[in-house]
Amino acid sequence: MKDEQKKILGEKRRDLLLQWLKDSNAPLTGSDLSKRTNVSRQVIVQDISLLKARNEPIMATSQGYLYMSRTQAEQKQTRIIACKHGPDESERELLLLVDHGVTVKDVIVEHSVYGELTASLGLRNRKDVANFIDKIRSAKAAFLLELTKGGHLHTVEADSSKQLDEACEALREAGILVEE
Repeated sequence: MKDEQKKILGEKRRDLLLQWLKDSNAPLTGSDLSKRTNVSRQVIVQDISLLKARNEPIMATSQGYLYMSRTQAEQKQTRIIACKHGPDESERELLLLVDHGVTVKDVIVEHSVYGELTASLGLRNRKDVANFIDKIRSAKAAFLLELTKGGHLHTVEADSSKQLDEACEALREAGILVEE
C-alpha cells in the first residue's frame, strides 16, 4: 500500500474514532476500538495521541477513552486537592469524592527520581471506583501513593464549587485532606 493511501486510511480511521467517542456516553477501551477498526491497540493509542494533539478533548481513563465536549469541560469546576493516607484508605477516599458528585480525573505524585507522575482515572461513580479497585487488586498492583508514603494530589471536577467544597469537607473530616 502506498504511503498516500495509508495516510488517507489513517485520517478516515481517526475521524471514525472521534465520532464513536463523541457518540458514546461511556468510555471506550483501546481493545474495543482496535477490534472495530481491525488495527492493533498500539495503532489506536497513536491515533488517540494524534487526536489529542489536534486539541480534541479526549481523556484516557482506567476504563477507556472518553470524549469531553468543550462546553462540558468549560462549565465544570476544577480543583487540585492534596491528600495523604495509606493504600487501605484509597477506596474510602474515592467513594467520598464520587458520592459528592465529584469526578476524580487523575492522581499525581511527586517522585524523587522521575519527578511528577500522573495517571488518568476518570472515576465518576461507585461502579467506576469498584472497577478501579478490582483492577488494582487483581493485578496485584501498587497504588501510586505508595511511592510517596501516602502523599498525592487529585485533579477533581464537579458541576459546582459547592460540590467540591462539600467533598473536601468530607475528606477533611475523614483525616484524608492535607491543608497548609
